[in-house]
Amino acid sequence: MKLQGPAMRLTIFVGESDQWHHRPVYTEVVHRAHAAGLAGASVMRGIEGFGASSRVHTTRLLSLSEDLPVAIVIVDTEQRIEAFLPELDELITQGLVILDPVRVIKYAGQATP
Repeated sequence: MKLQGPAMRLTIFVGESDQWHHRPVYTEVVHRAHAAGLAGASVMRGIEGFGASSRVHTTRLLSLSEDLPVAIVIVDTEQRIEAFLPELDELITQGLVILDPVRVIKYAGQATP
C-alpha cells in the first residue's frame, strides 16, 4: 500500500483495563483495523493522565497503575478512516476518539521475502 500526502489520523484514548468480551479494547481495535486493511495501528501506554472521570491515573502510585491511559493511533486515507469509524461505536463506551488531518511524508515497511 502506498500512503503519501494528505491523510487522516485517528486517535483513540481509552483506559488500559477497558475490556471488550474479556479482551483489552486496544487489542480489539488493532485487530479490527488490521482486518479492515488499514495502513497500520500503534498502541502507546501513558505514564500519567486523566479523562472525563477526572481521576488521575499514574505509574507513581502503585494502586492506580492498573488502569493507565492508552492511545491507539491509526493513520490512513480519510475515506478508509471514515469507513472504519462504525467499528468503534460498539467498542468505545468510555474514552475519547479524535480525528486530525495529517500529511504523510513517508510510509515504508520492510520488504517481505
